[in-house]
Amino acid sequence: MKRTQRIFLSAMSGVILSLAWLGFPGWILFIAFLPLLFLDYYFVENKKEFRSVSFWGHAFVASVIWNTLATWWIAHASVVGALMAIVTNSFLISLVWWLAHAARRKFKSNLGYIALVVFWISFEYFHYNWDIEWPWLNIGNGFANNIKMIQWYEFTGTLGGTLWILVMNILIFRILRHIQLRTPIKDFIIPLSAFIVMLLLPLSISFPMYFSYVEKENPRSVVVVQPNVNPYNEGFDQKAENEKVGKIIRLAEQKVDNKTDFIVGPETIFESVRNWDESMLNYNAQYQQLVNLTSQYPNAETVFGATTLKFYTKGTDTKTAREYQDRYYDVFNSAIFIQQDLQHQIYHKSILVNGVEKIPFMKYLGFLRNIFIDLGGASGSLGSQDEASVFTAKDGTKVAPVICYESVFGEYLTDYVRKGAGLIFIITNDGWWKNTPGYKQHMSFARLRAIETRRSIARAANTGISCFINQRGDVIQPTEWWVEDSINGDINVNDEITFYVKYGDYLGRIAVFTSILLVLFLIVKRFS
Repeated sequence: MKRTQRIFLSAMSGVILSLAWLGFPGWILFIAFLPLLFLDYYFVENKKEFRSVSFWGHAFVASVIWNTLATWWIAHASVVGALMAIVTNSFLISLVWWLAHAARRKFKSNLGYIALVVFWISFEYFHYNWDIEWPWLNIGNGFANNIKMIQWYEFTGTLGGTLWILVMNILIFRILRHIQLRTPIKDFIIPLSAFIVMLLLPLSISFPMYFSYVEKENPRSVVVVQPNVNPYNEGFDQKAENEKVGKIIRLAEQKVDNKTDFIVGPETIFESVRNWDESMLNYNAQYQQLVNLTSQYPNAETVFGATTLKFYTKGTDTKTAREYQDRYYDVFNSAIFIQQDLQHQIYHKSILVNGVEKIPFMKYLGFLRNIFIDLGGASGSLGSQDEASVFTAKDGTKVAPVICYESVFGEYLTDYVRKGAGLIFIITNDGWWKNTPGYKQHMSFARLRAIETRRSIARAANTGISCFINQRGDVIQPTEWWVEDSINGDINVNDEITFYVKYGDYLGRIAVFTSILLVLFLIVKRFS
């Protein structure tokens, strides 16, 4: 095989992998890895001529193309951040392929492909749980807009989709190899039968689940506000804050009535940090206006986002604290809940965006805290709370306040549900990505969370897409992009616990354990 042919196959894999994030149906991923699998086979067959690092280079090319086409829009917020995300993630993906390729060189065929599957799933699980979290391109996310196919995510989460895609690619590759070699039909009956079963079994489970699923009638009336504040030119002075609260109140009052249970606004709508001292909220003019809005309606309670700060007593210092006149304080990306009794609850975003809201590996890279980009109000690493917490309404309804990037983390959202959340409110500001695939991808991931947890979702996005999502993952009343709007509707509370909520990413943990065994086996074979 010529070098140009090998580069073409690498590029083809990268392009096909990106399509599911660019609006194409998720089943395209069933063939996305085929070019890389053919390359892997070629280098294994010619391992005396080529070292394993030769395959790594081709895997890196595919990964760079995939990451670039699917997530180039990050550059609107930070070109340097986009380059770091694309290069780092591409490097990690290529390492997974290289390690699987090394296993294929040492193991018999079937065990080699098992290694590819478990290494990849371990990598995705790892991407949920280390300090540079970036599960955006986990391939199980590729079905986010094909919810009728993946209702069984309530049992497996997105890692089940990843397993399905990898196995389907391997089976199709095996079938094509048999056709290429013109082997007798009896030799590929097994892979062909396995392909048919692996294709039809998940679909035969999912479609009946979708069409037979009936929500328990337990409605709450929710108004979602989309104020459409441009994050690139918004002001942080008192005048700007007053304009923003006025816009929220005006849009809310178009839809709120005496039956309204919740009013939901977007993430970080208020960012004049010094005005949002958590111990002094009752003296904040914008907060008081929202309190007055809430008090006008007998059932209404309000959720919105703000950049807040919290001072600590003398001598207290957290790893993210800043110093001011011998006092320490943290800045938080917060969700604030105004209760019907006009008291409030606060949740601090736990999963922060790397390079924007936090410095990864703070213990070692803390010296960078003053050079990270500023996406509104406060730069440097924000504070966070250690785990999910819920808001409790006056009638006892518990709500999960999910802030922006957190909605990409399925297992993290199960923490809210295990703590009693019957509804999920996602508040976000996707305006940073402008009119690109980024905000569409982000909204679609919320559909996966609805299926995994079987919780209804109200999504408030500053510039769109705001919507409701039912427990099957259907999007209801989506707003247009970059317009002022408000929507109202009833969404049902649910208290049932799914298998995935109960056990989380168990597929990831199994894969990690299996991967460790395979790596140890590789080491033993290498030295024996």
